[in-house]
Amino acid sequence: MRITVVGTGYVGLVVGACFAEYGNDVTCVDNDTAKIAALAEGRLPFFEPGLQELVSRNHDGQRLGFRADLPRSVESAEVVFIAVGTPQGEDGSADLSHVLAVARDIAQAMNGYKVIVTKSTVPVGTARRVRETIERGTTHPFSIASNPEFLKQGAAIDDFMRPDRVVIGVDDDRAADLLRELYAPFTRTGAPIQVMDCASAELAKYAANAMLATRVSFMNEIANVCELAGADVDRVRGAVAADRRIGPSFLFPGIGYGGSCFPKDVKALVRFAGEAGYRFRILESVEAVNAAQKHRLVAKMEAHFGSLEGKRIAVWGLSFKPRTDDMREAPSIVVIDGVLARGGTVHAYDPRAQAVARGIFGDRIDYAPHSYDAVAGADALAILTEWTEFREPDFARMQDLMRSPVIFDGRNLFDVAQMRAKGFAYHSIGR
Repeated sequence: MRITVVGTGYVGLVVGACFAEYGNDVTCVDNDTAKIAALAEGRLPFFEPGLQELVSRNHDGQRLGFRADLPRSVESAEVVFIAVGTPQGEDGSADLSHVLAVARDIAQAMNGYKVIVTKSTVPVGTARRVRETIERGTTHPFSIASNPEFLKQGAAIDDFMRPDRVVIGVDDDRAADLLRELYAPFTRTGAPIQVMDCASAELAKYAANAMLATRVSFMNEIANVCELAGADVDRVRGAVAADRRIGPSFLFPGIGYGGSCFPKDVKALVRFAGEAGYRFRILESVEAVNAAQKHRLVAKMEAHFGSLEGKRIAVWGLSFKPRTDDMREAPSIVVIDGVLARGGTVHAYDPRAQAVARGIFGDRIDYAPHSYDAVAGADALAILTEWTEFREPDFARMQDLMRSPVIFDGRNLFDVAQMRAKGFAYHSIGR
């Protein structure tokens, strides 16, 4: 199938490369000519495990191309995916200006029937607005579809190739049949293709992320209560997760969620509900809990030291989660800013996100080439991202390097009793 994907950000590039991997003829379009040139040379603008190899293999196989020429790319396509950004406004609403601008450009380039698919995470009613925009610009027949992505950063390729489900919002059978055909190779293991109206598909994406964010904030609240009650959140979580109605996913306490999806999507759903005349009280609380949770580790540091003035804090982990270099809404930003505001200094290490961190902090913090370099001379270590390389460190070496053996573990990587037996002052979440 001939496919055009407009937008070469995280979603667009993953979608384009994965469709090409299954033999489709895919063109990824972006108005940033420098970015297009870099992609054609095999240089990706972000890190995602396995994506570099997937892009290179399909580009070399001439199944995946990159262009800045949107009209030509639309003309040759059967299906056009809109995967441009929907940045969050100050009021929490999603900015649809890029989506609608692309819709206008598509309308002007139409030369026959096309299926136009919104792949970006968009508010309910966006498909209708895209339809109206295209109708004003063309007399050619077309169908509109909503096909939200459910990709986890760090596992996006596997999520796309082996989805839990494929959600397709359509208003006509022709588009539904074409998209079923497109996704059939990805659902051979039995994952359902769920066809529904566009509004339901648009809301499904927000509802899924809002539920996951709610589970995270709920477990963080339980962890905070555990600390007051002298309980162990690991044991509480284990008992709760054993209930088949609940399960274990997204019940790990920590220092809050971040990234490009949960914060933005929760805010957008609260905003949309408010505009519709409904106050989404649960999600308002989810947001408030998450914002407060990001400050708990600094509060623990102050409680331990009395003052952070002049304290050197090592940081392991900057990205909002492992296997990505994304620092959007990362808890590490709040923690580091909190340490700096209280007169401390930070020496940080992350396997992937240090270049991104330099764009955020500049020379306000130091950057270590290796994890052990970060802890050298540190008064304490703060663990902010659960990269696998942090799970089995050389504790004796750390004690030799650190000024004082103190760890503030925002991801509960280690056993409390074992850490104390090793001679560390060990502070975690909910234990």
